[in-house]
Amino acid sequence: MKLSIIIPVYNEEKSILEVINKVKRVKLENITKEIIIIDDFSTDNTKEILTKLKDSSLKIFFHQKNVGKGTAIRTGLKHATGDIILIQDADLEYNPIEYEKLLKPIIENKTKVVYGSRLNAIKKNLQKMYKLHYLGNLFLTIMTNILYGAKITDMETGYKVFRKEVIENINLKAKRFDFEPEITAKILKKGYKITEVPINFIGREFNEGKKITWKDGVKALYYLIKYRFTD
Repeated sequence: MKLSIIIPVYNEEKSILEVINKVKRVKLENITKEIIIIDDFSTDNTKEILTKLKDSSLKIFFHQKNVGKGTAIRTGLKHATGDIILIQDADLEYNPIEYEKLLKPIIENKTKVVYGSRLNAIKKNLQKMYKLHYLGNLFLTIMTNILYGAKITDMETGYKVFRKEVIENINLKAKRFDFEPEITAKILKKGYKITEVPINFIGREFNEGKKITWKDGVKALYYLIKYRFTD
């Protein structure tokens, strides 16, 4: 079985090498890893760092302009050949040590979609995290459950894992952070159940590189409503 790990990157010169090393060090029984990195036209030294990597185990692609996380993920999906797809952010908020836990329900054929829920970890880190992010995520998750009849606790989580067949026939249009509500809405509309597993999480502040803002939360609500009634 092959796992495709898609890593969208934008201005992560401080963390990108550590994230790559952590992903490579993860040992998964009977699973080969395909690591796909997409640099979304970084303006710091990220591109130079990736260009200098001489590692045939990595598939690295460079956007010629900044087009957003959603577009970077869609680029990765075009090149993914694995049976299972996993999204890995390029910062250090999410730890690849969680992979075994995330993959277990899919490998055991209990589900085809797994989300890593940060609920308990976020509550522990509220002093560090921007509280508006927590409240915004809570509201968006509640709206997701109401609109789509779901029972999830963390719609905006960066750890989303699914069998490739789940998204092969989904028409993704997301360009930026609207990827999270779009993929969630369209997975649920196709009748798939999202299984959640608890994960650890270390939130960043804006001065540490956090990029998502309240405006992205408003857009997420718009897309949740939009995709409830359209494709």
